[in-house]
Amino acid sequence: MTPTAPHGARTLVAGVGNIFLGDDGFGVETARRLAREDLPDGVEVADIGIRGVHLAYQLLDGYDTLVIVDATARGGEPGTLYLIDAGSPDGDGTPAAADVPLDGHRMSPDAVLALLATLCAGTGAAPPRRTLVVGCEPACLDEALELSPQVAAAVPEAVRMVTDLVRQEAAV
Repeated sequence: MTPTAPHGARTLVAGVGNIFLGDDGFGVETARRLAREDLPDGVEVADIGIRGVHLAYQLLDGYDTLVIVDATARGGEPGTLYLIDAGSPDGDGTPAAADVPLDGHRMSPDAVLALLATLCAGTGAAPPRRTLVVGCEPACLDEALELSPQVAAAVPEAVRMVTDLVRQEAAV
């Protein structure tokens, strides 16, 4: 039985990245596989790809939690998974809108969140109360249509990690 989200709580899982740049397609591949999972009510999975502006506008529809799935270079071994709380006080928080250049062709997650802050200020909408990033250390970001073996091997664990996260959010 799939848990029900409390009080209409909504979660968006956004797979981001460029499928033409090898391991940068990690988020998109993970979202593709997550779309086949039995997830709690109120959880939506979106293949955002490189359409960061689309993600910012979609978030205006009102989500309690955002889970971004993306290739995330942090210096670990390729295929290492990270769970980052973007609202934590250790420097991974959402940047101020003025700190991130907005370029519709290169919308990184931090630029999307900065744009969202600007859009919310202008519309009165509320950003997600919680933003998490499930990241994977890439091995190769060169032009390629396939994930590296290390990152491809990490996708099933990323699916499990995201599934556990959204089930925990639904139970809160």
